[in-house]
Amino acid sequence: MIVVRTLSRYLITIVVASVIVFLLLRVIPGDPAAIALGVTATPESIAELRQQLGTDRPLIAQYIGWIGGMLSGDLGTSLSSGQDMTPIIVDRLQVSLILVGCSIVLSLLIAIPLGVFSARRAGALISAVSQIGIAVPSFLAGILLVAVFSIALGWLPASGWVPPDADFGAFLSRLLLPVLALSAVQASILTRYVRSSVVEVMREDFMRTAMSKGMSLSRALRVHGLRNAALPVLTVTGLQLTTLLIGAVVIEQVFVIPGIGSMLLESVSNRDLVAVQSIVMLLVVFTLLVNLVVDLAYQVLDPRIRR
Repeated sequence: MIVVRTLSRYLITIVVASVIVFLLLRVIPGDPAAIALGVTATPESIAELRQQLGTDRPLIAQYIGWIGGMLSGDLGTSLSSGQDMTPIIVDRLQVSLILVGCSIVLSLLIAIPLGVFSARRAGALISAVSQIGIAVPSFLAGILLVAVFSIALGWLPASGWVPPDADFGAFLSRLLLPVLALSAVQASILTRYVRSSVVEVMREDFMRTAMSKGMSLSRALRVHGLRNAALPVLTVTGLQLTTLLIGAVVIEQVFVIPGIGSMLLESVSNRDLVAVQSIVMLLVVFTLLVNLVVDLAYQVLDPRIRR
């Protein structure tokens, strides 16, 4: 029953968010048809394009048409290029998801063992390094990585993107630096949360009880501690995942990666209302889906929530 309530809550949130996105973009000054046709457009051509775009219809009809198109996989036609937006957005989103997914996995692989070790050994060095990692912006880390590994050493390409199915080796060589740039910051943040969460769990009565029965600290953490420590870390990981997707636009610009963030910037600069509307809605849906997965994972990890 609680799963059904959770799904219903998120479904309602998506509907409300779609209405807000639709209305906010409609209050932006300027006629999309007039902007698309330019200053030399005649009133007749503007009226014709309005009819093609459907912007001459009532707002409720425009909203229903837009949502119906998105549900059927039609993300609209670009005002600036006249191309079908669906394959372009899907391709750009795939690039960003690969970048973000690899970054969050690498961040967790670094943060979990370092955070646990720091909690057990009171690692001042790890805490200091993680604080420096938090203070360094990802774009600066990317520039430094390019300066060292691309310009000075010549080991890796400085920019560009190759699909994994085209040339997997070239894909990996171009993926490594942007993933490291994003992971440097995220791993530092997650390391501090893992350390704080493990320290808090180690002070709990059930950990002292487990060790008083003969369990070592390592075994008590594996059997009882890490599951409880995972709850706050899971929340932060979900928040960081959505932040990564939206914030990866800077890294995409540094490494010239054709992701969804750079496409959003291009669409905003071109005043392409159709593209901006579809991209923003997809980002909202992704954020809510991540939060939904985190909520469901909470119910698996913590039986008290299910009850």
